[in-house]
Amino acid sequence: MAKDKNTSKKDQNAKTSLPPSGFKIIAREVWRDKVAFVSFCIIVAILLFTFVGSLFLNKSQVTEINIAEAYYAWGESGHVFGTDDGGRDILKLLMMGGRNSILIGLSVTVLCEGIGLLVGLFSGYFGGVTDAIIMRIVDFIQILPMFPIIIVLTTVIPNYNAWTLVLLISMFGWTTTARYFRAFVLSQREREYVLASKTSGSSNLTIMFREVLPNITSALVIDVVLMIAGNIGIETTLSFLGYGLPTTTPSLGTLIGFANDPVNVTTRPWLWMPATIMLLIISLSINYVGRALQRAGDARQREN
Repeated sequence: MAKDKNTSKKDQNAKTSLPPSGFKIIAREVWRDKVAFVSFCIIVAILLFTFVGSLFLNKSQVTEINIAEAYYAWGESGHVFGTDDGGRDILKLLMMGGRNSILIGLSVTVLCEGIGLLVGLFSGYFGGVTDAIIMRIVDFIQILPMFPIIIVLTTVIPNYNAWTLVLLISMFGWTTTARYFRAFVLSQREREYVLASKTSGSSNLTIMFREVLPNITSALVIDVVLMIAGNIGIETTLSFLGYGLPTTTPSLGTLIGFANDPVNVTTRPWLWMPATIMLLIISLSINYVGRALQRAGDARQREN
């Protein structure tokens, strides 16, 4: 009986000495950093505003043109943020436009991170000729002028839509991610734990995904978060120039595009200012949360 009690006590002590879970570490780091916590709350509020708010909107009604209500200023005739040149409510366009821009940023990030992570892992792990060939391909793609090529393709591709834009941006975006992860994998491939796994007979795929990948999670987290903000910015830039989403699809870029007209800049700020402020807030908030997540990833590795 005494041995059983001692054993149970040891088991309880072992459980209490286990390192905290990843979620607890992330929550702790975000809570400690008040700027990151406020930024996280702002991101949640923006997601609720755009995604939940747009559920109650009818796209055809939001984008329907009504010249009789064109250029209403702030608060006129029940339009909180006024209306544009077609009489469309800016607040409703902001909801749908913000949702579309964030969705494109997330979609491009998933594709770029998936492709870039795989390419970076294989290139950095195997090295040698494999690394040289892959990096030359990456170098070639990176020297291509991304924006001019995307602009040309958007004008010639039939049935151009949002998914086409996602694929076009991802076609260039994965290269930076691949080079980023390759550098981390190169620093890990000669570590003792990798050599020990090779000696024990583990396969290359097992070593890459079970040994090397968990050791670069902090780099992965920060790259994902920052890339979301960057891809939202790319979509906004292209839509601002008129080569992003189709004109019938609202986005932050199309709303900011009203600032192309000097008259709108000086006399109709309600057309472009809300989208500009939202884009600025999203970018800053994601960056602050990304820093906290990076610290959480580093703390998880130390405690493990």
